[in-house]
Amino acid sequence: MTNGPHDLSAIFDEHVASEFVAKDVNATMATMSRDPFVNHVPTMMGGVGREQVAAFYDKYFIGRWPADTTIVPVCRTVGADRVVDEMIMSFTHDIGMPAFLPGVAPTGRAVMLPVVVVMGFEANKVAYERIYWDQASLLVQIGLLDEALLPVTGVAQARKVLDKDLPANTLLQR
Repeated sequence: MTNGPHDLSAIFDEHVASEFVAKDVNATMATMSRDPFVNHVPTMMGGVGREQVAAFYDKYFIGRWPADTTIVPVCRTVGADRVVDEMIMSFTHDIGMPAFLPGVAPTGRAVMLPVVVVMGFEANKVAYERIYWDQASLLVQIGLLDEALLPVTGVAQARKVLDKDLPANTLLQR
């Protein structure tokens, strides 16, 4: 898989805009290769092949984000055939979010979560997406896990990504 002269960063942005701004399954699929796959690693939500990926976007992802969702870019690395994007996603969990929280009813709680997207390309089309986040941090923030009982950090991890000078090793001080 080589990209030649294609601007992978721009293709990445077009794909994400189709998902989150236009909220258009067909526009999103138009950015993808003939045989794409999507894997939300912590929940294993996604699909393999155009039919499954389109169904995933339609039923579980596009339009299934709270209205106040924001994405703050942190760092982007562009390689020969992939883009790795680190971001902070913030939202109020006021609707069902099957891709991130399958089977979990809205809690109304605020979330701020570091997310990493690895997007691979075939020429000028998205061939795959692997999306990573710390599910324990998400579950702490919506009230399903007690961070005092586990070595997890909740919203503090997103704040630390945005501010390197915040204290480290705080879990050792509990």
